[in-house]
Amino acid sequence: MDDFACVNGNITASDASEAAPALIIVTGLIGIAFSVFLLKLVSSIALDVASNNEPLVGSEPINGADVAEQNARLLELYAAITTGANAFLRSEYKLCGIFIVLAFPAMSVLIAWGDKEDGKWEWKNGWLSGVSFVVGAITSIVCGYIGMRVAVFSNARCTVGACAPAPHGWTHSFNTAFRAGGVMGFSLTGVALLSLYALILGLRPLFGSEQTDLMHLFECIAGFGLGGSSIAMFGRVGGGIYTKAADVGADLAGKVVENLPEDDPHNPGTIADNVGDNVGDVAGMGSDLFGSFGEASCAALLVGASSPMIVAAGWGALMFPLALSGVGILVCMATSFVATDLMPVRDEKGIESALKMQLLVSTLLMTPCVYALAVTLLPAATCGMCVGGFVVGGVCSSPLKAFFCVGFGLWGGCVIGFVTEYYTSFSYTPVQEVANACRTGAATNIIYGLALGYKSAIVPVFVVAFIVFGAHSLAGFYGISLAALGMLATLATCLSIDVYGPVCDNAGGIAEMCELHPSVREKTDALDAAGNTTAAIGKGFAIGSACLVGVALFGAFVTRLNDTGAKVTVDLLDPLTFAGLLVGSMLPYWFSAMTMKSVGKAANEMVIEIKRQFDANPNLLIPNHPDRPDYDTCIKISTDASLQEMIAPGALVMLSPVLCGVCFGTRCVTGLLAGGIASGIQMAISSSNTGGAWDNAKKYISKGAMDELIGQLEPETVDGTGKVQTKKSQIFKAAVTGDTVGDPLKDTSGPALNILMKLMAIISVVFAPLFLAIKDGDGLLGFVVHDKDVAAAHDAVVAATRRLAQVPVASPAGGGELVAMAFGLVVGVGGVLAVQRATAPPRAKAAKPALVCRAAKVEGTPVEPRLLAHTASLA
Repeated sequence: MDDFACVNGNITASDASEAAPALIIVTGLIGIAFSVFLLKLVSSIALDVASNNEPLVGSEPINGADVAEQNARLLELYAAITTGANAFLRSEYKLCGIFIVLAFPAMSVLIAWGDKEDGKWEWKNGWLSGVSFVVGAITSIVCGYIGMRVAVFSNARCTVGACAPAPHGWTHSFNTAFRAGGVMGFSLTGVALLSLYALILGLRPLFGSEQTDLMHLFECIAGFGLGGSSIAMFGRVGGGIYTKAADVGADLAGKVVENLPEDDPHNPGTIADNVGDNVGDVAGMGSDLFGSFGEASCAALLVGASSPMIVAAGWGALMFPLALSGVGILVCMATSFVATDLMPVRDEKGIESALKMQLLVSTLLMTPCVYALAVTLLPAATCGMCVGGFVVGGVCSSPLKAFFCVGFGLWGGCVIGFVTEYYTSFSYTPVQEVANACRTGAATNIIYGLALGYKSAIVPVFVVAFIVFGAHSLAGFYGISLAALGMLATLATCLSIDVYGPVCDNAGGIAEMCELHPSVREKTDALDAAGNTTAAIGKGFAIGSACLVGVALFGAFVTRLNDTGAKVTVDLLDPLTFAGLLVGSMLPYWFSAMTMKSVGKAANEMVIEIKRQFDANPNLLIPNHPDRPDYDTCIKISTDASLQEMIAPGALVMLSPVLCGVCFGTRCVTGLLAGGIASGIQMAISSSNTGGAWDNAKKYISKGAMDELIGQLEPETVDGTGKVQTKKSQIFKAAVTGDTVGDPLKDTSGPALNILMKLMAIISVVFAPLFLAIKDGDGLLGFVVHDKDVAAAHDAVVAATRRLAQVPVASPAGGGELVAMAFGLVVGVGGVLAVQRATAPPRAKAAKPALVCRAAKVEGTPVEPRLLAHTASLA
């Protein structure tokens, strides 16, 4: 065929392409309908501990309480946790509402000004970007609220399910918690998919059908991801501070100091701790993963619209990323029946395998579906330079290559998840080594845990690096976007597993506070232990997908800059880019420092309040005493601290790319994003896995795995019957200390770094026109340092680097080099002498040391002769 007649590879829209919109809408509605079905199954469980006819829970008193009293406590605790969680979310979402109201006009005006042409402001782009931002933010709030409501609705029902005799008790309690997670997972994916597609359909008539018009459409749609991720930042940071302030405070004042059991009703911080599990681990996680979905979808849509061939293939080809998520809902729905119906849990051993089977089965089923979608919706040219495929971002790709890109993310997520499990589950050597280190105290436990966290980042980083390289080689930044969506393709299953853990944790706390039979707590503890491991797997998925989303958005940022005619390349030899890289690498540390200190401050207030209540009412320390503490004050401490402390970290992440772009230009922003992503993923993985390992090391010891060793090293912990009182041992207290240190790492700083990687990138994409409008992308610095000076400096650096690379090793140094070497030598030696002088001990004096002098002046206080002799010898 004549090349001159070949336009866009002769690609035209196919009939199958027109079916994609129906697929997206139908699968979204199915996801919501299935979540309602699961909620109905959960609600069928009555809040009555005797409803399952547990032989050990009858009319006779148990631990001093009869069934009626236990039911009354169950309902009371259920109401208290629900009220506390609702109160926190109302307060948090009020602040989020204020943020949305203020950010909407500011964002719209800045984008309209930055997008202006011939001096005329582009109000349409500005306002529509603002509308997308509002829709994304509201959807994120709705998803987080649904998740929290479902979790608090299901926790007491999971406790009731555990009251049934084995094996039914295992099946009922597991299914209740897992279906509760499914309500969150399927409702979130369905709502997110429909809201994004409805927004696209609503804005589409305002733009034309040409490629440039579609690019402008999806540039405005990028505000959807920004809105979702902004709310996720507040949810993750605020919820993380809330839950860990309560958890750390309750652990230190209750378990470590007063030897109270886990979730003892006499501990004033225990209700705040249970509330925190819902607002942090459920609402925060839901908003986080919704943000990942929105941002990955926006990046894929924007980069895909930059390809004339994909545009020529029709609307269905453009909507391939959303169709991928829609099919994922169907796959996850089919997979969920494996755990609840086909292979139900009947004993403790079946819990962890059932949860891991969900990840494996959903990934296996999703793989052929991805291939079918890719070959059906994506185009294949019949002429030109890319026969059998399509060109995107200057790369010749194809439906098969797109399938491999999605597969890289899909299976890479599995690898990251199972590597995370290896480093955080007490079934494997790493956590057992951490637990064994507790024999010599908390210090060695912490050292081993930190080493484990650093080591656990090695394989996931290599996996992500392989995914980025492979996907980019096959389809450019579009391939990276598809890889991120591949890792999120089984989002409903991942969320089901994530929410399952906090529900079981709450169920165990309710069982303890209701003083139900120990068999009930044994079931919930086993469910919770498996949930901790799978939660770590979920965090691995979230971190890996966040990194890929950040890189995909980085590509969307560069694509948007190049779309304006500014040919942008990332050059690390450019001083502004390298400076931005250094600052971006530092931001995760600054951010983590702020969140960790916030947890420490709030936990300190919590400890003081709990100790005050213990001192005011000593009856709280008497086992089975009817007195109860003031839970509300502790809830208020966590709520106030989280709302106050979440603002500064959020401002740091949101303002950094804006200030960088406005002041120093787009080159500095590219360095900032690269540094933040490269540093953030490693710190997020190590923080999350370190905390997870310490947590499970404590559980490994508490389940009795080291009782024989404890009995030998601490014989005083063995009671009259020969049973080892594990929780009274110093080994267990060392494990609790490690767990307490790790709590803010794994549940506050680590997970929140996901949003740092994504939020900075999506802000850069949305505000790219603003950056370009200031001195053609050079920022305010461009008004001070002229373009010619910057270019000359850059050329000088490149030339100097090339000259140095060509200098023989043995060549004699010139006069200037010798002077520089001599100056450096003098400065270095002077620095060493200054450090030695600053750290040297004070010179000895003839007079007595101050300690002895002060002691000798105290009348009636004899001074130990050996102390005098020792200090005299020192003098």
